Formats: sequence, C-alpha cells, structure tokens
Amino acid sequence: MESLRPDVASEIRKKRIHATHSFSNWRWHLDEVFVKINGELHCLWRAVDHEGEVLEVIATKRRDKKAALNLLKRLMKRYGKPQSVVTDRLRSYGAAMRIIGNAGQRVCGRWVNNRAENSHQPFRRRERAMLRFRSMKALQKFSAIHASVQNHFNQERHLVSREKYKRSAALAEWRMLAA
Repeated sequence: MESLRPDVASEIRKKRIHATHSFSNWRWHLDEVFVKINGELHCLWRAVDHEGEVLEVIATKRRDKKAALNLLKRLMKRYGKPQSVVTDRLRSYGAAMRIIGNAGQRVCGRWVNNRAENSHQPFRRRERAMLRFRSMKALQKFSAIHASVQNHFNQERHLVSREKYKRSAALAEWRMLAA
C-alpha cells in the first residue's frame, strides 16, 4: 500500500491539471506578498485564477521584473495564454508582460485584484501558527503544498449542492491518500 501513494497523488494531480485545461482560464490574478525569513524580507508571488484556485506560488529574494517574468513563464507553460491578467500597479508586471507580448491583456484597478489579495489570508494564518519560516526552501515547499491542499478543499458554496459542499467526496479522497 505504501508504494501506491505517489502514484495516487500523481493521478489526482493529472486529473486536476486536465480539468483546468478543459475550460478556458480566461482571467488570472497576480499578486505578491512580503515574508520575513530570519529577519530578511523575501517576496512570495501568487497566481490565482478567476475561481479563486491558486495556480502557482513562487518565492524569490527580489521583487523585480526577472521574478515577475519567471512567474508568468511558468504559468503560461503550464496553463497556456489567458484572456486577461489582473495585477496591481507594480511596474515589474508591465515590464514582464511587454517581454512576453501580452501587455494588452493587463488589467489594473483599485479593487479589481481583491481575489489575489484575499488568497493570502489562509497562508498568513498558517504562517503565524508555524512561527514563521527558517529558510526560503521551507517557504517554497510549504506554500506550494498549502496551495494545493487549499485548492482541494476550498469549494465555492454557490456553485455546488449541499451534499458536495459538505466535502464528502474531498474527505473520502483525502482519507484514501492518508491511508
């Protein structure tokens, strides 16, 4: 049974990725947040789709064009080209999008990027409970795992029936993985 775990996890991941490719990722929300590691500020970049699912999380030392370009390249390699990208007014996004060639799809506004801003909250709660991070590797590993678990259990209430909302299917799948 122990040898089946990685296979089962990879199958679930393949199904999730295939499901995201089956519909149009028409809007991405990109945002960054500062995280302190041993008294030094690092930047955690996050990409969220229009339904609130975390697509990608990257930890970097700097908040510059190179890091924004890295995030955008990883996203486009995995999910294809979106119809629009919602960001805050950070100039690194504009510079990176001009290099890629989709600067016309960038949307900036005062409250337009709230979906990405709100996606930081569960991460911040866990960060406080863990008493911060000790290394950048630990930050990257934790944030990637936290995002995938959050995506698995986070259901939008208005889109699902009560039975599904009670997470019976998600809990059964989780118990199967943990067994």
